[in-house]
Formats: sequence, C-alpha cells, structure tokens
Amino acid sequence: MGLFCAAPLLAQTGKTVTGTVKELQVPLVGVMVKEEGTDNSTFTDSNGNYSLTLQHDDAKLIFEQLDFPIREEEVLNRSVINVRFTKDEEGIQLKDVVINAGYYSVKDKERTGSIARVTAKEIENQPVNNVLSAIQGRMAGVSIVQNSGNAGGGYDIQIRGRNSLRREGNEPLYIVDGVPFGSGNITSVGLSSGILPYGESNPLNFLNPKEIESIEILKDADATAIYGSRGANGVVLITTKKGKSGKLNIAYNSDYTVGKVMNRLRLMNTSDYLAMRRKAFENDGIKTYPANAYDINGSWDENSSTNWFNELVGYISSKNNNQLSINAASDQFQFLMSMGHFEATTVYPEPFRLKKTTALISLNYTSPNQRFSIGYKGNLSRSVNKLPSTDLFSSVISLAPNAPNLYNEQGELNWQNNTFVNPLASLRGYYTSNGDMMNHAILNSIQLIEGLSLVNNIGIYYSQSIENRVSPSTIYNPNYNYGSERSNVLRYDQKVMSYNIEPRLEYNKSINQHHFTNLVGLTFQHRQTNGLGISASNFLSNSLLNDLSSASVKTISAQPIIDYTYQSVYGRFGYNYQSKYFINLTGRRDGSSRFGQNFKYGNFGAIGAAWIFSKENFLNESSWLSFGKIRGSYGITGNDLIGDYQYLDTYITKARTYDQVTGLEPNSLYNPNFSWEKNKKLEFALDLSFFRDRIGFSLAWYRNVSGNQLVGIPLPGTTGFSSIQSNLPAKVENKGIEIELSAKPLQNAIQWKTALNLSFPQNKLVSFPDLEGSTYANTYVIGEPITIKKLYEWTGIDPITGLHTFKDFNQDGKINTEDKQVIKNVGVKWFGGWSNQVQYKKVGLDVLFQFVKQNSINYIAQSFIPGSLTNQPIEFLDTYSPNNPSAKYQRYSTGSQTLASQAYNNFKQSDQSVSDGSYIRLKNISISYQFKIANTSSLKLFLNGQNLWTLTNYFGADPEFVLSGYLPPLKEYTLGLQLNF
Repeated sequence: MGLFCAAPLLAQTGKTVTGTVKELQVPLVGVMVKEEGTDNSTFTDSNGNYSLTLQHDDAKLIFEQLDFPIREEEVLNRSVINVRFTKDEEGIQLKDVVINAGYYSVKDKERTGSIARVTAKEIENQPVNNVLSAIQGRMAGVSIVQNSGNAGGGYDIQIRGRNSLRREGNEPLYIVDGVPFGSGNITSVGLSSGILPYGESNPLNFLNPKEIESIEILKDADATAIYGSRGANGVVLITTKKGKSGKLNIAYNSDYTVGKVMNRLRLMNTSDYLAMRRKAFENDGIKTYPANAYDINGSWDENSSTNWFNELVGYISSKNNNQLSINAASDQFQFLMSMGHFEATTVYPEPFRLKKTTALISLNYTSPNQRFSIGYKGNLSRSVNKLPSTDLFSSVISLAPNAPNLYNEQGELNWQNNTFVNPLASLRGYYTSNGDMMNHAILNSIQLIEGLSLVNNIGIYYSQSIENRVSPSTIYNPNYNYGSERSNVLRYDQKVMSYNIEPRLEYNKSINQHHFTNLVGLTFQHRQTNGLGISASNFLSNSLLNDLSSASVKTISAQPIIDYTYQSVYGRFGYNYQSKYFINLTGRRDGSSRFGQNFKYGNFGAIGAAWIFSKENFLNESSWLSFGKIRGSYGITGNDLIGDYQYLDTYITKARTYDQVTGLEPNSLYNPNFSWEKNKKLEFALDLSFFRDRIGFSLAWYRNVSGNQLVGIPLPGTTGFSSIQSNLPAKVENKGIEIELSAKPLQNAIQWKTALNLSFPQNKLVSFPDLEGSTYANTYVIGEPITIKKLYEWTGIDPITGLHTFKDFNQDGKINTEDKQVIKNVGVKWFGGWSNQVQYKKVGLDVLFQFVKQNSINYIAQSFIPGSLTNQPIEFLDTYSPNNPSAKYQRYSTGSQTLASQAYNNFKQSDQSVSDGSYIRLKNISISYQFKIANTSSLKLFLNGQNLWTLTNYFGADPEFVLSGYLPPLKEYTLGLQLNF
C-alpha cells in the first residue's frame, strides 16, 4: 500500500509547458519529458517540440534520451523551457566516449588501436559471479567459454585465437585498476580436477561484478604493445567504480537466483536398456549371465526405473547477492565505499555452498588548481567454497536405469549387497577452497609545468588460497570395514605477493592544429609465490580430518619460494593534425627473470595510424555520413608465459623415500638459449556511422603470426627426461574478420538500440621444422589449425561381423595410428552476439543472443561401448542387425570380446566422434521497471534469465563446454532490485 500512497494524487494545475529539445541546432525526436514524481509524461515530436500539462505548481521536468545524460529543469514561473544537449556532455555519443587504454585514455573516435568495451550499465542485471560470463557474446574477437556449472569454475578466454602451441601460453593479461592481476589457474590441479574441468578456477572469481565500472579488452598491436611481452594474447583491463560528483548517494542492490542444469542427452529407459544388455551377451556368445552382471542376473530389480538426472543433479541451485555502496563527492574529493556478499548453492543433493564477501574503497583528491591529484582503490575479497570432490554428472549419464535406490528401507545409503557403488557416498568427500585477495592501487599525478605531468602508479596484489580434498573412509562400502586409517586428506596452501611501481612522464602539447601526446615510463614488478602441499592419512578418527596433526602418516611437498621479476622501459609518441590525421608509435624493452642471461631482454613495439576522412571538406556537409575513419596498426609483442626457472637445472623433492630419507631428483635441464615467443600483429579497420549516429558499422581485418614457439623438444630416454622446453621456429597464424553493426531503429515513445557483432577467425600452423619426425606428428599438420584432430575414417559396418570398419590408408592389413589420416577441426569457425535494448517509459527490456558456429568433439569420443553396464543415449538404439543394415552403430557387446572392443575404441577415435557443435543461445534477457518512491532517488525492479534457451544439433550434454562428465552451465532465473537514496 505504501508504494501507492507515496505520491499523493493532486488535481492538475492546468498550466502547460512547451518547448523544443535539440542537439546543437538539430531537433531531437523521441525525448521523454516527464514531471518528476508522477506518471505524467510526453515525448518530443519530429521537430523536437513537446507540450505537457502539469499536475503540480512546484514541478520539475525530467528530460531523458538514451544517448544523453538525464537533464532536470525547475519549471518555476516559466511556460517555455527549451533544452539543448551538446556533445560536451558526458557519455552522449559513442565516438566521444573516453576509453581506458591502460597507461593512457583516448577518445573512441581518435583511437588507432582495436579496443572492445563493455560498461557496468550493460551487464548490471546479469546474475553472475564472474564478469567474464556477463561479457560473453558482447565483444567481437573475444571468445569466452564457461567450462563448469559449479560456482568457482574456470573460463577459457581467447582474444583473436590461439597463438601458442601450449594451452597455458594463451592466457591474456589481466589488469585491475592498473595492477597486474593473477592470471591463469588459481587452484591445484591435483586437488580440484575431480570437480572442476582441467582443475581450473579463473582469477576474476575474486572480483565482484557489481563493483566493476568497465571492461576494456585490447586486441591489436597498437593497443597491446605498450604492455610488451605481457600483451601477446591480449589485455583485459578492468576498472572498478569510483566516487562521482554530486550529492551523497546510497545504493542498495539485491537479487535472488534459482538455477537448474541444462541437459540435452536423452537416455534409454529400463526396457530399452535391458534389451540392449541381453542382446550384448547374446552377440558375445555368453549364455549365462556372469556374477557381476547385476542389472540382468537378478541382483537388481528389472522393473525399477530411476531418473538419475533428477536424483543426482536435479536439485534447484540458488544465488543470493547483496550490495551496499555509499558515494559522496565535492569539487576536490570523491569517495566510494562498497560492500557485497554473495552466496551460491549447487544442484547436488548435499548442501555445498560458495560464500564470497567483497569490499571496495575508492578515494580521490584533486587540488583546487587541478595541478595535483591522488587516488586510491582497494579491492578486498574473501571466499569459502565447498564442492563435491567428484562431479556427479558422470554418474547421471552412466548409471543403469534399474540400478538400486540410493537409500535402503532404514534410510541409510544402499549398497545392495555389495553390488552397487552408491554415487551419494562420494558426497561424503569434498573439496574446499578458501581464498583471500587484496588489490591496492595508488595513482598520483603532479603537473610540473604546463603540459608536463609526472604520474606514478603503485600496485600491490596479494592472494592466499587453502585447498583441501577430503576423502573419509565413509565414502567406501561399510562392508569393507574401513576405518579412519583409510581416510585421506590432500592439502595445498599457496601465497602470492606481487608489487609493481610504474612512474611515467606525460607530455601533451598543442601548437595551432598540431597535437602531441607523449609518455615515457618505467615498470618494476616483483612477484613471489610459495606453496606447501601435505598428504595426510591414517587418522585417529574421521571427526579429526580437519586436524592434520591427528594423522600418523604425513608427506610434505614444499614448493620452493619462486621469485618472478619483470622490469621495462616504455614510451608512446602520439601526434595528430587537425584531429583528423593520427599516428602513434609505441616501444617497450622488457626484462624477465624467466629467461637466461643471454635472452633476458626483449624489444617490442608498434605503429598505429588513423584518418578521420569524414572531416574532409568534401564530406563535411554530408547529411548521411556522421563519422568515417580508416585505421591500421602493425607491431610485435612477446610472451613469457612459460613458468619460472625453466632455463635452469632444477631439482625437486618427491614423496618417495629411501631408507626413510627424502631425496632430490632432477626436474628440468639447463637451456641458456631459452627465449621469448614473439607475436607479429597486423590490422586494418574501417569505422563508420550514419544519419547522426543512428547507424554504426565497423569492419576489421587482422593477421597475427606467433613464432619462436616454446614447446617440449623430445629427448632420448637415456637422459632421464622425455623432453626439454626450448624454442622452435614453428609459426602459428591467426587471421580473421570482425564486423560490428549498431543501430537505433526507434527514437520516439519507444527507444530501441540494437548491436550485432560477428567474428570469423582462422587459425593455421604455418611452419614446424621436422614435424613428421617429432612426437607432435600425430597432433599437428602444417597448413591446418592447431585445434585439429587426426582421426580414422569410418567406412560403415561390416555386414558379416556387425562391427565398425575403417579405411586402411597404408593398406598394411591392419588399423593403427598410421591410418589416422582424416583431419577434423574442432575449433570455432565463426561466433558473435546480438544485443537489444528497448525502453518504453519506465519499462526496460534487454535481450542478448550468443551464437557459435563450430565442430566439436561429441558424446561418442568419451562414451562406453554400447552393451556394457552403463546406460546410453537413445541414439544407440540404432544398431546393426540384418533387419537394420544402414544403422549408425555396431552391434551391442559387453566389452568382453576383443574384436568388438577394438572396433568401438577405433570408432571413438574416428571422424564420427566430431560433429556439428554449433548453437544459438538466449544468453540473457532482462525486464525492468523503474519508479519513484518517497525519499528515494529511484527504485528499479528487474527479472532476469540466463541461458534460457538453446538451439543446437550437438550430440552431447551442452555445446558450450564439451568435456564429458562435468556439470554444464546452468539455466537461471533472477529477481532483483536496485535502490538509490
């Protein structure tokens, strides 16, 4: 009732206000004009005119249009109020937006490099724990894959393709508020791989997406070269929020999310499954069911039917996110403090949960004469994540539909007379990850003389993680009589401490129509990592598993303190004439402790140029072209993502002992010629906008060649090593086309903005000396993408044996590795996203579609032979028989027959294991309503959906992440509010 009584109903005063709204001298159509605190509103017509009869004598008019900040005008005694928006106002035109480029900022219209940008407003309603999930499908050239539906999972991000042959060598550089953030995996693979694919967790999980102001991604040489060796794979710049000028503002955001698993696999029912099993034994010539064929030998109820999807991962997950921020500012001082708390549960039967608390403090001061400024930002995060030690999704797929109930009549876990491995028992084991993160950034600037400033950026990053994988004896069948002496705990503690100091001089000068922007600076970074691993067993009691001192057997593997030092000198020279012709030169010399003395330093640089041809006299008066620019860049960046001390002879301790003494063993061989990977980047682009920026278009072509690849060179077994890390003159090429199209089809009572991005990447191994004689001969092919699979060519089913057959390429009468001659690319062919924003009065609608064209490894590659004691998708009902000669799959077999097993193993490695994995996904949809309540500035309610709908022909659980046995991304629904005082 309070909502409806907050604004008293008053009779109209009868006073009418009229006026015109313009951008400079051009009338603006579709501007909303409303009386504050009421529903009384109107819109400007095609001539920019409006007329509004007021309800209150002391009215204030609000002028709203998507491309401009909100304007407020007191009516007072006026009956005519004209409003003029100018391009000097903050954020009104895309091409006037100032973009963060790292060490400097640049207007979007004047940039020579390729920089993609997403702002907080575009993603504010998305219920995500990691900001990478929110920007999926929003940026051209940026491919992001969420590889787990579990909270705290990892993401695979590729910026314009894979440059390195090493998977870990393709990570971008993350910069948060000017501070290098932890990149790569932040978990121990050995502890977390059972629940997180590849054992990976993304470092941005530490951050709160609600505290992020913008994300810029640097892609080409001109944009990334200033980061030198660290920018070879692109740079992700994250800017957190800061205090804004204006009165004291208190904001509270809260949302609640429920989610469930998306699963496209349709499995056999009990009848079809048992028929498959019986036929398998018949085909294998086995007339008496063996003792371990529990599903059909009478041990299990053949009339039972369980939907294991519902039982094991069919629960509803939840997320709850609360955020409180306080903003205050004056002319010289800005302050922001924000605190957030996030909790997420899982879809598993047991109460596993992630808890994360974050805080952001931002302080900024500028002197009255504007010559001195200093700012501080502190990001703090603490997370506690508890997950099963093993993902139950693999059991969902493989369990027989007539497997026993999970619980017996006494309500205890059912082991069905030792014939059943109860999947719920694994939930008694768990994986925990407790993490703390602090990211401090101090930026100060002093104007020495006019145009010359000394800027210093100081950053400190600290993270600590404590991981445990707990396996109590209770995960086993109690009939085994295992006690706590069988329990095991693996623990890994890691601390990372990093600081960076980056002083620089900036000089900006304008002489008539010549404009110079220059900077030169230094970078000093030091990072120290240490870790401690403990394996503990033979506990006194299962109630003491958190107390490692109660274990009588402990093995400690201490990671030595690893110091990484990085230092650089860099410079950037920028010149433009008439704000029409632009050229930028960037150079950087990097030194990295990861290389030997002879190759410790590397030189990198780039050149970028642009021409705003729409400012030429012959186009200056154009009524249809608002903006036109041609730009290009070329440069060289590097890569030192190889781990530390790889060029040295190193030794490590092992858990193995001799005569109760722990010894050392060699870990790597000395290689003083270890050096940088280098990436040469070339780009040409065209940026256009039409009809007063109602339509925007961008086309970019790029070509990146990464050489001097760091790979493992095979060694003879007599060395004691299988390979040595070294540089190889192999070259990987990534080239492609990126298209961005934006439009504002409606700008009246209904305002509609739409944007489409498309990326067409192409990857190719250009050269690899002596590839055929190396251990990589079965992995790569010159002239093909590095994401290929070499497979057997499936030729159908032998009508005599009923088994799969394959082409014998070398005609030696047998099928072996040499017959893997079919090449299938499992990489992305093209991808993109389509976003729409619609506003009608107080109602907003945001819709984002994501689409990917790709071939993917399908279910076949990771399946069990049909006929074994595992359930199968219904597609496997199409098996060979004399009555079904055109079947897709061979006859059923229990796996006990060698020929059948061998044929099916080859089938899993054939061209049939790769198929179309393309999909279109409704990634996000949000409906919001904004209204005013007494004593508040605004209140917005929103309803959001994430991953609601997917169109695909993919044969598997989910087309986004295809590694079988892991929980795919969830379908989620969110209800939330945003309240400002």
